[in-house]
Amino acid sequence: MNKYQYKVDGKDYIVEIEEIEGNMAKVTVNGRPFEVELTTPVKAKPAPRKVTVSAPAAAPKSEEKAPAIKPKAAPGSGTKVLAPLPGTITEVKVAVGDTVKKGDTVIVLEAMKMQNNIEADNDGKITSVLVTRGDTVMEGAVLVTIG
Repeated sequence: MNKYQYKVDGKDYIVEIEEIEGNMAKVTVNGRPFEVELTTPVKAKPAPRKVTVSAPAAAPKSEEKAPAIKPKAAPGSGTKVLAPLPGTITEVKVAVGDTVKKGDTVIVLEAMKMQNNIEADNDGKITSVLVTRGDTVMEGAVLVTIG
């Protein structure tokens, strides 16, 4: 089981991923169980690292629901630049139509209080930007595409 702590619109959420089978995930958000349908099935990966949460977050009020996770736009054609780990987008350094070279920083992602530069894997033109500053993303989420 993986455990993550997120802050969305100033509210703390503790998310436990219990099981992922194909494109369905069983998760618990602040103690409430949910079944989440993923847009693409998760491939088998090596055992994930354990995350320790030191202080429990306050549960949302009973009338509030956990925010729905939905894509902002469909990815463009080309090579997808993926989030290497879960975190929060702190800076988007490119826009659709920009030309980038391999190694250029396209996104800055904060994870575990560290800023991570996400770089272009190849030369090309940005065909889509799927995140904005402040978005919380999971590992493997498509951030931008380079055509």
